[in-house]
Amino acid sequence: MELDKFIANFAEQLDDTDPAEIKADTIFRQLDEWSSLSVMCTIAMVDAEYGVALKGDDINKAQTVEDLFNVVKSKKA
Repeated sequence: MELDKFIANFAEQLDDTDPAEIKADTIFRQLDEWSSLSVMCTIAMVDAEYGVALKGDDINKAQTVEDLFNVVKSKKA
């Protein structure tokens, strides 16, 4: 599992945000577009791409995109 690919997959969930703006240290909750729909899309993407079932709590504990990546990575192991 690669961080760069995860960031690209995450950025695809946000229609109105330039993917170039999404970095490992991006605090995703501060993005203008972040919403409950973004949460659901992210959960669905992680399930489809990585076979990991994220919960809302997992997302709430993460601050940055890299934090979220690490959560997914730990659940995949």
